[in-house]
Amino acid sequence: MKIVYFHGFGSSGASGTVESLRHHLPEHEIIAPDIPVDPQLALPYLTGFVREQQPDLIIGTSMGGMYAQQMFGFKKILVNPAFNMSTMSKVMKAGKRYPFQNGRKDGEKDFLITGQIVKNFNQMERQQFKGMTDFDKENTWGLFGTNDTTVNCYDLFKKHYPNARRFEGEHRLNDKSLKTAVIPLIREILSI
Repeated sequence: MKIVYFHGFGSSGASGTVESLRHHLPEHEIIAPDIPVDPQLALPYLTGFVREQQPDLIIGTSMGGMYAQQMFGFKKILVNPAFNMSTMSKVMKAGKRYPFQNGRKDGEKDFLITGQIVKNFNQMERQQFKGMTDFDKENTWGLFGTNDTTVNCYDLFKKHYPNARRFEGEHRLNDKSLKTAVIPLIREILSI
């Protein structure tokens, strides 16, 4: 089966989470694109990417969870989704340059968040739940770390989706939270 993974803010498709997923699920194809920084580029790119790949499951963490939520018509797991990037001042600030945490295919080492990028996130966030279907409501799962001090979108998720679970962990996934929360849910969803 094919799984697509969407990384978080400042990361890439070469994140440690991708490698851990491949290690724990060697029988599956795990594909992870580098997400463009600007949501005006990212959302159409990711929509086209999943339409082309036709994955059995999409997993997104943090910012990637926000994008994964918008991939309507696919089964999804959103891990600590960041539905409000434009207002998360401790994560993203206009005028600040950030290093990429992992190597990217384009070789870029850092990126600048402009005021326009923040506005683009804000515009997208106001529309992000439009287009949901009953299929999406039934086939979108949220995983929320009990010790996540970066993002708290549990209530917003529950406003739209019934399948929310908490796990012992922080915002960033580690091997323990992957093994105890994410991998079991993947197996449950894909019935493997």
